[in-house]
Amino acid sequence: MAVTKKTVIKNAALVKVLDASLANLEAATENGAKALALATKNSKQSSTEARRLSKKRVTLIKRRKAAAAKAQKDPVAENKKALNAVDKELAAIRKAAAKNNVIKAARFEELSGLRVNCRRLTAYSKALAAADRVLNKPKKKVRRRKTAA
Repeated sequence: MAVTKKTVIKNAALVKVLDASLANLEAATENGAKALALATKNSKQSSTEARRLSKKRVTLIKRRKAAAAKAQKDPVAENKKALNAVDKELAAIRKAAAKNNVIKAARFEELSGLRVNCRRLTAYSKALAAADRVLNKPKKKVRRRKTAA
């Protein structure tokens, strides 16, 4: 049976791999922070859009109620057209709100994942920084004890 000889990694190669890993961690932390900022901005835009559509929907519902009462009281073509126009606009707003809700849910999922991963990255970075501080402490000098004379 042939025994394969395993190579042992050299110090220079180990240092190179370690430095590359630390650089990758720093780059991932930076990219994660940028992605989180962008996702937060997009999520806020979706929420703002949802609030705007909700307010518009509420005003249209009130307008529809008034138009319906007016059309009920005096069923002329003008009142019916006004009611139909409000209905069309209300349907368009509801459709836009439904589309926005889908987008908002997808953005929320992405934002949640980014938050979790950014927390992990910062925790790893802090742990490595703490370990580096411990490892790079200067050695304490040992004092010679005075001999009793």
